[in-house]
Amino acid sequence: MDSRGLSLTEWVVLALVAEGPTHGFAVSQLTGPAGSVGTIWQVPRPRVYRALDQLADLSLIEPSGTEPGRGGPPRTLYAITMPGRAAVDAWLMRPVEHIRDIRTEFLVKLALLDRITRDSRPLLEAQAERIKPIIASLREQRDQAYGFEHMVASWRYETAEAALRLMQTARR
Repeated sequence: MDSRGLSLTEWVVLALVAEGPTHGFAVSQLTGPAGSVGTIWQVPRPRVYRALDQLADLSLIEPSGTEPGRGGPPRTLYAITMPGRAAVDAWLMRPVEHIRDIRTEFLVKLALLDRITRDSRPLLEAQAERIKPIIASLREQRDQAYGFEHMVASWRYETAEAALRLMQTARR
């Protein structure tokens, strides 16, 4: 599997490891219900550890030492590798393909960019350009639909328009 086939959970874990050497428990705190990333995309602790194992198997991260655990075994620290850094940097700036991914993947990317104080304007601009033709298609579908299909098409169109307005507002 190459890095483009990673799940959203694996991408999030990789991006958090990219911030600096860390361990699974710390990542699970950030992706838990009260964590800064967990408010958008929650990852249960077992999935964090599975993601770390998968990323290590792909040589995107590597063990970089240990630190004492609180009342438990030592915690393995992970650091990002050069291929991992290249992969996560590209992923963070790649727009999502579908409107349905705006609420999850796109917002997670914005949160991760904010955590590292990286300019999100390139992503916002690329995402806006990516959804403009989708909006045109959704407008056409809405205008040709009747009954409940019109309601669904209107919902999709208005949701996409709202996402575009957010991107345009956030770029300022």
